[in-house]
Amino acid sequence: MTDPNTAPTPGVPRFSRVLLKISGEALMGSGQYGIDQDTVKRIAREVKDAKELGVQIGLVIGGGNIFRGVSNAAHGMERASADYMGMLATVMNALAMQNALEDLGLYTRVMSAIEMMAICEPYIRRRALRHMEKGRVVIFAAGTGNPFFTTDTAAALRAAEMGCDVLLKGTQVDGVYTADPKFNADAERFDKLSYHEVLLRDLKVMDQAAIALTRENSIPIVVFPIGNAGGIVGAISGLGPHTIIMDD
Repeated sequence: MTDPNTAPTPGVPRFSRVLLKISGEALMGSGQYGIDQDTVKRIAREVKDAKELGVQIGLVIGGGNIFRGVSNAAHGMERASADYMGMLATVMNALAMQNALEDLGLYTRVMSAIEMMAICEPYIRRRALRHMEKGRVVIFAAGTGNPFFTTDTAAALRAAEMGCDVLLKGTQVDGVYTADPKFNADAERFDKLSYHEVLLRDLKVMDQAAIALTRENSIPIVVFPIGNAGGIVGAISGLGPHTIIMDD
């Protein structure tokens, strides 16, 4: 990994091993729910572009486009059961992304924290590391395998376990703001933040458990627009719009 504070160079990645976190909602495209295949294929092409830079990539995809455990639990469903349903939704998204990546000629593995031997591998840390070392894109599904933890926390955990240089957080905006810029024209955008500032300001980047995990393991978080063409490569090279969260 090069120093994230150095000036970016076109075509030169700042990180050698990355964990890319994508929300389930990012797969909906212009729809209200479900999986939009054109959107999935576009993101897959961007992952391929990043792979061609020589970067090792792991993926965590949320399940909010199919089922959101917290909101359904609030309507009377037991939280643990709802969260398990949400984990199954992440597996469905992982399989969709795997299909799109393999259509582009990339070698992939879906590894689930909940064993589903007929459709994907169980998550085993050393095996996952080996897949990444061999250049395969590893898609980590089913969150942490436990209820009450978000897929953001799962992404931070897998980034730490895989020894990733950075956690890339794909969002619908071009960085971290003081408020949602879609609803507040006066929202202030940050180029760089410390973990402490994120927690102190209660910025809704990732949940506090995820921030704590990345901070403890000194893993920078790069927040970038997943909807922008070239967004993933831009985040890895430092040339695209982004906010970086790290301590000096």
